[in-house]
Amino acid sequence: MNRLRELRKERGLSQDRLANEMSINIKTLRRYEVGEHNPRVAILIELADYFNVSIDYLVGRSDVR
Repeated sequence: MNRLRELRKERGLSQDRLANEMSINIKTLRRYEVGEHNPRVAILIELADYFNVSIDYLVGRSDVR
């Protein structure tokens, strides 16, 4: 999920800080960012809400935030 990495960097957040704010393991977040693991729907919703984007944007199905 390259968009997750982009959004995190746009906000100036480290992986550690985002993982803490989302209450997820840092290793899990890293796996999301490199595409080794896909987040559950509940986590996708939380991430989309956190970054104020659509889930479709977050997963790369749309360029409209």
